Amino acid sequence: MNIKSVTLSIIKMPLKHSFTTHLGTVTEREAIILEVKDSNGISGFGEGVAFSSPWYTEETVQTSYHVLKEFLIPLLKQKGLAHPEAAHVLFGSVRRNHMAKAALETALWDLQAKNEGVPLSSLIGGNKEVIPAGVVVGNPDVPAALQQIEKYLEQGFKRVKVKISPKDDYRYISEIRRHFPDLPLMADANSAYSLEDLARLQALDEFGLLMIEQPLGFDDIIDHAKLQGKIKTPICLDESIVTFEDARKAIELGSCGVINIKIGRVGGLGEAKRIHDYCLSKGIPVWAGGMIEFGVSRAHNIALASMPGFTIPGDISGSDRYWEEDIIEPEIFVKNGMVKVPERPGIGFELNRKRMKEVTVFEERFVF
Repeated sequence: MNIKSVTLSIIKMPLKHSFTTHLGTVTEREAIILEVKDSNGISGFGEGVAFSSPWYTEETVQTSYHVLKEFLIPLLKQKGLAHPEAAHVLFGSVRRNHMAKAALETALWDLQAKNEGVPLSSLIGGNKEVIPAGVVVGNPDVPAALQQIEKYLEQGFKRVKVKISPKDDYRYISEIRRHFPDLPLMADANSAYSLEDLARLQALDEFGLLMIEQPLGFDDIIDHAKLQGKIKTPICLDESIVTFEDARKAIELGSCGVINIKIGRVGGLGEAKRIHDYCLSKGIPVWAGGMIEFGVSRAHNIALASMPGFTIPGDISGSDRYWEEDIIEPEIFVKNGMVKVPERPGIGFELNRKRMKEVTVFEERFVF
């Protein structure tokens, strides 16, 4: 890969609707957009999905910027790269900082696919023409949540995820089930529980949830194995799975029945592919998680979710879910609950340069 420049942009945009978990409320989103350009004048795009504060993982927009500028981009400049699959080796001297790595690595995958003239989905082994779309409801107010769910079902979404905590979980889920008895429903706890809450979690078994996501500690797999043996609802691990080895150990221990794969959380598409392939070989269903991201990351998620092991609708809603206007063109749309996998080379979308200029708060270019 003959890289000539990397442009790093920090963008900021308000959400159309606030998004709440027990860890906090998000009303505005920052992110890093990377454009990697090669000697042919072709650009690949990646997105850094860390939040402004370290509530989801230890990374933030500012720490990702620091690691990209001072370490990852210099490594790419100094040593070069033959193929994006080798990025995890190139970046191996930098511990963790997975979202920073994924921002640059995904841009390289997009660039590689464009140079080969194939869709990114095909390059990584995807085989779907359309993928089912799920949606997240992050509103703790029951009437408002019910109204949102009704709207999303009218739009054809195939699965709904709600955020829960021990504060009001049973009443919240029971009200949703009363109104939508057949809804494919899952609950995301974002590590709000401990093993002392066993009875509360067992009580949720009656609602026939698809899964309960990350009920216990964000870095735990041992207690999740204990919990999974005592509840009927499949446990889905999210924050606990940041590497292929995490996934392997969790499956061997019986810590989960489902795994959520987020490209940014695991350090890029290469590691996401490895986790997918292993889960497929072990009969563990996977799905693509969302990060309240902009269109670049969403496009990479579409490519990932086109792989055969992704059998559960992911958090891949349209551009209009969070944004008045996204940063890509064309924008991503959900039609009858499905999202079309692009057929154009790479991620299948281009940057909306006008919109990018409006929302960019900082930009820096690195010439190779």
